[in-house]
Amino acid sequence: MGKTYERIDGRLRTFIEAQPVFFTATAPLAGDGTVNLSPKGLAGSFAVLDEHTVAYLDFAGSNAETIAHLRENGRITLMWCAFEGPPNIVRVHGRGEPVFRDDPRFPGLLGHFPDIDTSAHGLRAIIVVTAGLVRDTCGYAVPFMAYEEDRDLHGKRFAREDDASLSAYFTKKDHVARSLDGLPGLPLPLPPSTV
Repeated sequence: MGKTYERIDGRLRTFIEAQPVFFTATAPLAGDGTVNLSPKGLAGSFAVLDEHTVAYLDFAGSNAETIAHLRENGRITLMWCAFEGPPNIVRVHGRGEPVFRDDPRFPGLLGHFPDIDTSAHGLRAIIVVTAGLVRDTCGYAVPFMAYEEDRDLHGKRFAREDDASLSAYFTKKDHVARSLDGLPGLPLPLPPSTV
């Protein structure tokens, strides 16, 4: 029932851009390493850059497993589910890279996210993913759930932080500079923004 696509365009692009939540999965190279699966949301924090490249904003949080795994090996899978409308699941398997705030590419990439106030969420990096395999499947077992609105708690929590206090917050967290398995995570102190 699944189908493989050569690019992210048309109906496929429309579908993933319309979903209010998606999931990221990464893992270290070590066979006994910790596999990470994270939900991502916040309207305006995801963008299709071209037919083979997507990106999302990486905001402040309790750990940096995705960043650590991407720095080590680059492997990532993104997944979207239809919780409303016709059943569908789309996965983008690919290679990801965290683009940090002091990277010369950062301002240009940030321009793809005009509909979100990044200063309210403690922006750490932009994750850029190049698709290697794009597939969809039926999603018949995914339940119907209604999207009401984004929570405002993340913005309320991190809008009061500046670069210095955000760096201090990350430094206090156990799994931001280093992953659960000890891999390098977010560079600290937090690089200054180039924008």
